[in-house]
Amino acid sequence: MNDDADNIPYQSPVMPVLYEGDHRFTFRCYRGISCWNACCSNIDITLTPYDILRLKGRLGIAAAQFLKEYTVPFEMEKDGLAGVKFRPVEEGTACRFMTAEGCSVYEDRPTACRYYPVGHLSIRHENEFEDRANYALVSEPHCRGHEQPDEQSIDEYRHSQGLEPFDLHSRGWRQLILKKKSSGPTVGKPSLRSRQFFFMACYDLDTFRAFVNSSAFGDSFQLSEEEYDRINGDEVELLEFAYRLLKQVMFGEMSVPLKEGARESWEQKKREELRAQEQAQPFVPRPYDPALEPFER
Repeated sequence: MNDDADNIPYQSPVMPVLYEGDHRFTFRCYRGISCWNACCSNIDITLTPYDILRLKGRLGIAAAQFLKEYTVPFEMEKDGLAGVKFRPVEEGTACRFMTAEGCSVYEDRPTACRYYPVGHLSIRHENEFEDRANYALVSEPHCRGHEQPDEQSIDEYRHSQGLEPFDLHSRGWRQLILKKKSSGPTVGKPSLRSRQFFFMACYDLDTFRAFVNSSAFGDSFQLSEEEYDRINGDEVELLEFAYRLLKQVMFGEMSVPLKEGARESWEQKKREELRAQEQAQPFVPRPYDPALEPFER
C-alpha cells in the first residue's frame, strides 16, 4: 500500500486510523473559542499547485514572486520531486496571513487549512490503477474544536469548507507524486533538469505558460489552436495541462501529440542518458528555462 500524507499536519511513524468520507465526528472552529488562531501560530503547511494558483491570484502577483516571498522549497524525498511550504513570519512560526480577526485570505486559504482537523491521504493499493481518498482525524492538545457538539460526516465537513475544487485540481499533482514514490527505481532517478521542469510546471504557472507558447515547445509538440486558446485563457485548464504533460515527460504516458521526428529524438536522448548515468546533483528550485527541451529527463 502506498500513501501520500502531505496534508496530515503532523509527522508520525505510526499510520493513523483511516476513515471513509461517511465517518462522523464532532468539531467546530469559530471566533471566540479559547484556542482561536492557535493552529495558525505554528504552521507547517505544504501548498498544492492549486493553492498557489488561488493565492497568487488573490494577492495579484505573479507565481514567481509568490514563490519567492511566501514559500520555502523542500524535497519530498532525497533527490526526488520538490514541494513548497508556506514561509512563516520573519523569525517566527505564525502564518503571515493570520490576524486577530482570523485568516485574511480566508476565501482562498490553502487545502491543508480547509481540511484541518481532517487529514487527507491518497492511497493506491497493490494491483490497483487508481488512487482512493482516505481520511484521518487530528486531535492536538491546544485544539478545543473537538469539544464542540457540532456533528457532521467528513464529506459534509469537506463540502462546508469548499474543498471540492481544491481536491479536484490537485489530484493530478498527487497522482504524480504517488506514482513516482511507488515506481521507485523502475523510472530512474529524475535529473536536475527534470526536477526543475516539475517545479516550474506545478508551481510557476506564469513561466509554464510562456514555455507552452515558446518555439521550443512548438517545435516538438502539436496542439490545436483550440487547445492553445483554452489553456491560455484559463489558468485551471493550464494547470491540468501541466499535469498531463508531466505524466508524459516523467512516465511516458503519451497524450500530447509529438511532431514528426520529435519522438525519435526524445527516445534517443533517453537512451543516451541511461548510458551516461549522470552524477547526482543537489536540487535548487528555480524557474525552468524554456529554451531547454521539455522531455529531457
